[in-house]
Amino acid sequence: MRLSTQSLQKRLANNQGNKAKKTGIITQLPIGISLILSLLSGAVFSFSLAPYHYWIIAILSPAVLYALLLPKMSNKRAFAIGEAYGTGLWGVGAFWLYTSIHTYGDTPMPLALLAIAGMALLMGLFHGILAVVFNQLVGKQPFAFAGLWVLQEWLKTWVLTGFPWLFVGYAFTQQYWLSSYAPIFGIFAISFIAVLLSASLIEVTRRRAGFMIPSLLLLLIGVGLWQADPQWTTAKDDKKLSVSLLQGNIPQDVKWLTEYQVETLEIYAKLSSTEWHQDLIVWPESSIPMFQTQAWAFITLMAEQAYNTNTTWVTGIPFKDEANYDPNTDPYPPFYNGVVALGKGGKGLYKKQRLVPFGEYIPFEGTLNLFPNLAGSQDIMSYRRGEKSQTPLKVQGHNMGSAVCYEVAYPETTRQNAKNTDFLLTISNDAWFGQSAGPLQHLQMVQMRSLETGRWFLRATNTGVTAIINEKGQIVKQAPQFKRTVLRGEVQARTGETPFMKMGQAPILIFISLLILLSMLGQRAKRKALYGQEKVTTDIKQIHQELEAIKQKQQQD
Repeated sequence: MRLSTQSLQKRLANNQGNKAKKTGIITQLPIGISLILSLLSGAVFSFSLAPYHYWIIAILSPAVLYALLLPKMSNKRAFAIGEAYGTGLWGVGAFWLYTSIHTYGDTPMPLALLAIAGMALLMGLFHGILAVVFNQLVGKQPFAFAGLWVLQEWLKTWVLTGFPWLFVGYAFTQQYWLSSYAPIFGIFAISFIAVLLSASLIEVTRRRAGFMIPSLLLLLIGVGLWQADPQWTTAKDDKKLSVSLLQGNIPQDVKWLTEYQVETLEIYAKLSSTEWHQDLIVWPESSIPMFQTQAWAFITLMAEQAYNTNTTWVTGIPFKDEANYDPNTDPYPPFYNGVVALGKGGKGLYKKQRLVPFGEYIPFEGTLNLFPNLAGSQDIMSYRRGEKSQTPLKVQGHNMGSAVCYEVAYPETTRQNAKNTDFLLTISNDAWFGQSAGPLQHLQMVQMRSLETGRWFLRATNTGVTAIINEKGQIVKQAPQFKRTVLRGEVQARTGETPFMKMGQAPILIFISLLILLSMLGQRAKRKALYGQEKVTTDIKQIHQELEAIKQKQQQD
């Protein structure tokens, strides 16, 4: 049987068409439409988080990006689509930064908007790079996509000091059929399952429903864990500690003014006057708006009042470490964003580890020494980082782990701080972000940390959201925002460790690394096979051409 070149090409085209029909290959859209869809799908993601809680968006949003990246395309196009998604994600999801930049930073509106756009473009690089790797190095299937997604979320916890915000898993904090994985494998496992489900739904439209089986099995296990309700930690004793969390509601624009310092102290002293019978009183971050050396008389008075009423007093305060200061080698004493425990049964100092870039320290601060007028200025403009391993604060015979402001967004930092503790505390000043979604997203992260560690969490803030959260991530009590008030309640001491506290992020990171590696090897083998098929087709064509040439020569002879 003889086959002409046209015949071979026709059969090859038919085979490719049948394969496309069988797998439902998605048609590549015009680049403009693809970029708009990607930008919008990223922009709507934040509505899956607090305060909106439309968790289904956290399934649909990544699904759109997955679908847009499936067709064969150049790496340049893939990067543009991923960058568009990330820009939309951060431009809307972290727009609360506009309040701190414009309202409290006195930055003109055009420059503030430009700063937000620059931040969104910069953070969008994570999804841009994800898209390139997905397009070039791995097989285009749900496991690789979900693995890469979690990888880029993990990178956000440490690249350039980290900005661990807007993770997919947070959308499911109160969806216990999925957040039941948190005490075992942490936030990244929840993100992985959600994104795997997203991509698998797209594969169903391509007639590859087999990918849904692992997703459904993982969801079934999550439901089983939720219903079984394993007690990873247990109550240390029957008696709970009575607590009062003070919310001073100090306006951000006057909080650090020298002429308002005494009034701030009077506000907190007055709020505390009815609370000294409690086991624990907590003041928020930097509620004493001066170094301890400047407020020593006031601190002594409050500590004595706490001691005389059998109360532990915990407060946020800028701490100047003059004891470890050598004037012969250091121009200024180091200072920290601290939390101190005083009074009856209170002891210890915690120094914040994760500092806010430009807000608490100057990135690449060593470069300031290159300029004569700025040399050494970082010593008076930047907080120092606290050590990674710090002793928990002592509170009425219990160990209390601490986190200041946004460092509670770091899963690993909180996990380490939770070791050898009975309950946890985070203090914050979210007045910087006004009435935006930022403070509520922040609270949602604290709920996830409670789930991961199996510990109660106390959250004391300046303007809200002040809350008490149990070991299941449920808000037991919550104070209204932007109101000067005291939140009274109880906290339960617990003992034991969740699997996440023991193993940390290692299991999920090893798992996704193996998935990505296997996908890369599979893609490499596939390309070799395709190259072999193309070579066979080329050889057949060449043989056919040679036979035709011989035939023509024979006819001429």
